Amino acid sequence: MSTSYGASKEILQCITTAVIPRRELCVKDSNVSMLNSSRLSQKFLVSSGVCTKFHCRSRKTTIVLSMSCSSRDEKAEDNADRLTYKDAGVDIDAGSDLVRRIAKMAPGIGGFGGLYPLGDSYLVAGTDGVGTKLKLAFETGIHETIGIDLVAMSVNDIVTSGAKPLFFLDYFATSHLDVDLAEKVIKGIVDGCQQSDCTLLGGETAEMPDFYAHGEYDISGFAVGIVKKDSVIDGKNITVGDILIGLPSSGVHSNGFSLVRRVLNRSGLSLKDQLPGGLVTLGEALMVPTVIYVKQVLDLVSKGGIKGIAHITGGGFTDNIPRVFPRGLGAAIYKDSWVVPPVFNWIQEAGRIDDAEMRRTFNMGIGMVLVVDKEAATRILEDGQGTNSMYCLGEVVSGEGVSYH
Repeated sequence: MSTSYGASKEILQCITTAVIPRRELCVKDSNVSMLNSSRLSQKFLVSSGVCTKFHCRSRKTTIVLSMSCSSRDEKAEDNADRLTYKDAGVDIDAGSDLVRRIAKMAPGIGGFGGLYPLGDSYLVAGTDGVGTKLKLAFETGIHETIGIDLVAMSVNDIVTSGAKPLFFLDYFATSHLDVDLAEKVIKGIVDGCQQSDCTLLGGETAEMPDFYAHGEYDISGFAVGIVKKDSVIDGKNITVGDILIGLPSSGVHSNGFSLVRRVLNRSGLSLKDQLPGGLVTLGEALMVPTVIYVKQVLDLVSKGGIKGIAHITGGGFTDNIPRVFPRGLGAAIYKDSWVVPPVFNWIQEAGRIDDAEMRRTFNMGIGMVLVVDKEAATRILEDGQGTNSMYCLGEVVSGEGVSYH
């Protein structure tokens, strides 16, 4: 069940059905036991300044069987058929290990943006690209919005410190310069800068014959912003009981496309086919540009109460939310408390991807997470009532890591 948050009160209903899946079992050495368990249905409201979780429970009967014989082989085959990000060639653990090694050589590295002291302020800088989403741009011919993705990946990082982006620079490299195509890409960069209220200060265009495939290109860029030292958001004041508020994504954004392309290949569908459960084609759903959160986040920051901000990119909830917490604290996420876009349901089903892998690879419909005190949570959620612009995702708890309830 997916719910957004408002101050209105609703009558909760919990409808539970007992489902016993049918499958062939090897009877030998099987033990059958009857367990009474409960199925939890949740609805979240804002009440008296606190995100309140309501539970509705009813009993059902579950049959648990200990299977042997061929079931073990079936399970092994089932697991082998499930795709992972690592199967697609991307090792998140290796990336995290590299960051740790770099941090030993250059202490302070590891946040979403790098802070450089300048008088009573910090300059905050971030750099990024758009990854293999470019492959889909080449296949679909959609080049007008990829520049928005490029700007978004950097400015969304630096705004997590509360910094206002000042300027952006880009790098465009190709085998042979196609002026019309390059203009489309750079137009998207200009649009992204306008959305984030920063200036496109300059860039570099490079022709590199024989280095890139004909008709292909690569882009990267970096942004610089500024924030007062006494206003920087660094997560140091986060405490148990603080509330997690999620700002919705537009879709996959610009992370996880190596796995997306592997899923697409396995599915047998083309980018021109209809997205199962959606109203657009797969190509259109996957190429939707990354949301630029700068203006919305800075407006919320100006009203106070925000203690930490996490940009949900590669690593998903699992790796990104803990980056803003002090040691010893973690996140309890309320499952089904936000709307998951249909594109993620298709990716998971077509790729037979485990929940944990999905949560560590994709944003799952939430592009930015704010950590706020309870008073601020009430105000923010009430202000967003009826707009579906934010969700109460969970709360800060003792113990590190991210758990789901």
